[in-house]
Amino acid sequence: MSSAKPTPRLTISEIRALKGERPICCLTAYDYPGALVCARAGIELILVGDSLGNVVQGRPDTLGVTLEQMVYHTGLVARALDEAALRGELERLPLLVADMPFLTFHTTPERAVENAGRLLAEGGAQTVKIESRPGIAEYVERLTRVGVPVMGHLGLTPQAVHQLGGFRVQGRDADAAREMIEQARRLEDAGAFAIVLELIPAELAAEISAAVGVPTIGIGAGAAVDGQILVFHDLLGFPGALKPRHVKRYLDADSLMTEAVAEYAAEVRRGDFPGPKHGFQ
Repeated sequence: MSSAKPTPRLTISEIRALKGERPICCLTAYDYPGALVCARAGIELILVGDSLGNVVQGRPDTLGVTLEQMVYHTGLVARALDEAALRGELERLPLLVADMPFLTFHTTPERAVENAGRLLAEGGAQTVKIESRPGIAEYVERLTRVGVPVMGHLGLTPQAVHQLGGFRVQGRDADAAREMIEQARRLEDAGAFAIVLELIPAELAAEISAAVGVPTIGIGAGAAVDGQILVFHDLLGFPGALKPRHVKRYLDADSLMTEAVAEYAAEVRRGDFPGPKHGFQ
């Protein structure tokens, strides 16, 4: 039995304290190996996003992702982090956030509490993320009151993609920008510990970041925010991954994995694999 001291996890208070100190590094993960990569690389906040509908399930949007699927994928990530913690391999573990999928927090605050509770109790998340909509502050307040920490989400909210008319930059006109700033303040007042800002003008993101005392996490929102988040598969260039303007691709995993599998197939056909080193005597 290992005598390694369990690794402490970054807390919400520590994440909030980074505002104004240095940028916060965030990334999505959806499974065991992805979570280990994020943790070993020093990512401070992992989001199990409903973007798994796009990059894992191959859907055109996130609307078909269910609560059961989110609980399952969150559990895979949580297991990887828990085991890394027990092995004492890392200095700190990232904070784990789970997305609340479409229609799991839209009907009543009671229903939202029940569904969020499953992501924490069954999935192993420490907090949930909720996409903003009219009246959402009431739900955020209810969740935080019962002990469920909440991350907000403004700008492009993918669950409202049809209502928004597609995956477009939000907050371009003055009225929309003013409303978004007010939404951010309402989320903070309701208890949100951080707010994702997705696909909004950089100037507006800077205004929102200055208007609230909680960290803002940008994705396609410029540099004047408190942290950045990208989708794991987009960053690494997985097969089928998109490359929107706001994404920087750090690896061409599509080509590398395809080449590796093609080499395996060629060796099998030539009779080169398995070789003497790959069998048992």
